[in-house]
Amino acid sequence: MNYWLMKSEPDDVGIDDLQRLGQVGWYGVRNYQARNFMRDAMAIGDGVLFYHSSCAEPGVAGLAEVCRTAYPDPTQFDPESEYFDPKSTPDAPRWQQVDVRFVARGRLLSIDAMRAHPELGGMQVLKRGNRLSITPVTEAEWTLIKGLIGC
Repeated sequence: MNYWLMKSEPDDVGIDDLQRLGQVGWYGVRNYQARNFMRDAMAIGDGVLFYHSSCAEPGVAGLAEVCRTAYPDPTQFDPESEYFDPKSTPDAPRWQQVDVRFVARGRLLSIDAMRAHPELGGMQVLKRGNRLSITPVTEAEWTLIKGLIGC
C-alpha cells in the first residue's frame, strides 16, 4: 500500500464536496511527474491525504483512498475545458486521472502546523517552491498526520 498527498482547490473540489459526492475523478493534472505517479504507482486502496491548496487556509483537510486506477482524463479532449490539450488524442492520451473515494473529514492541519513537527520535515509539500499536486507520503508521515487531524 502506498500513501499520497493530493492537492485540490476547495473552490473546485474540496473535502466537503468529496464527502457529498462520495468519489471524484482527479482530473486536470498537467504535470508529467504527477501523471506518472497516478499512472505507474497508484493502486486501489492507497491512502490519500486530501490537501486544500490555493485558498485562505491551505492544509490537510481529510482522508480519501484511491478507488479506481489510472484512465484517460476526459477533460484533455474537451475544447471547452480549461484542461484541453490539442496534442492529446483518444488513441494516444497524454493525461491520466484516478478516482478517489471519501474516507474522513478531519481538523484542518495547516502548513505551519505541519512544519512544527520535525518528523514531517522531508515531505515534498513543505519544501519551498513545491508545485506538484501529487506527492508520495511515507507510512510514518501518513500515521502522524492521520492522528493530528483526528481521523
